Amino acid sequence: MGLNIREIVSRKELDLSGLKGKVLCVDAFNTLYQFLTTIRQSDGAPLQDENGNITSHLSGIFYRNVSLISEGIKLVYVFDGEPPELKNKIHKIRGEVRNIAKEKYESAVDQGDITEMKRYSSQLVRLDDEMIAEAKELLNALGICVIQAPGEGEAEAAYLARKKGIYGVVSQDYDSLVFGAPVLIRNLTVSRRKKTNSGYVEVKPEIIVLEELLKELEINLDQLISLAILVGTDYNPKGIPRIGQKKALKIVKEFLTPEEIFESVKEKIDELSSEDKFNWKVIFSLFRAPKADNFEIDFPQIDFEKINEILHERHQFSEERIKNQLKKLEKLKISKNQKNLSKWF
Repeated sequence: MGLNIREIVSRKELDLSGLKGKVLCVDAFNTLYQFLTTIRQSDGAPLQDENGNITSHLSGIFYRNVSLISEGIKLVYVFDGEPPELKNKIHKIRGEVRNIAKEKYESAVDQGDITEMKRYSSQLVRLDDEMIAEAKELLNALGICVIQAPGEGEAEAAYLARKKGIYGVVSQDYDSLVFGAPVLIRNLTVSRRKKTNSGYVEVKPEIIVLEELLKELEINLDQLISLAILVGTDYNPKGIPRIGQKKALKIVKEFLTPEEIFESVKEKIDELSSEDKFNWKVIFSLFRAPKADNFEIDFPQIDFEKINEILHERHQFSEERIKNQLKKLEKLKISKNQKNLSKWF
């Protein structure tokens, strides 16, 4: 679900040319779920090969990343590891939402209602271990660095962006900012259109610079973390009732320190049900000092044969389309085996 602070965050449009030569950390699960929910057939079902294997995520990985790489952008995909125990709450909520969506989708199928089928089918997606493993395999074949985080992928991506001089984090969620990512990039795609249940809408890449955001809101990172906890995070999904984004901002600016902020709302927290009650100190520490490792950033060589084997031989992607996409990478001279490309084109 992710943190919702959209109302108080100023976003600037981003020209992709400004990212040329930069390294970006991608929140892998966030991006793969985006592919699974948006790359769909006319009835809302995900793309599949002739054996019934879902391929929407592979299509997204291939076409989007070839376009971004051809723009001179280097990518590091960071995958989630073991989530904190507190995240069980959000997993339970997502499971309940998925069960409701399944019932409504099946009802729509029985009634032959294509519109409702599209609406609910995207809520049924799940990434299994096989899909994750094959996604990593394809990313490596595309010359993209793959990192397996020990904990939250967003936390690791933010950590690497701070420690390794990586320009920023790519995610649709705002959580990366709370983890301390210096730059958050949303809607990173070459396409200017996004497919939704109601049709296509125009989408433009956005950039949010943490330092500028904190200056604009007149708060520091500790206050931003506190604000996030007040409105609700994946660790305390419901936050505190009747405290929205703007009210939360007012509270953190008035009481300044986390101790004072949460002392001011102690009675409200105490009134929460046992299921929704939370320990702010534990959640605060998960954002301020998350589990993360200091990985080396290593970009593999592009493996054109492996790309073809995964997409065409395993999953029946059009070989001609694969070749046409890979031509975009030829001019970059990334691989030392560039001279062997002649057999492909």
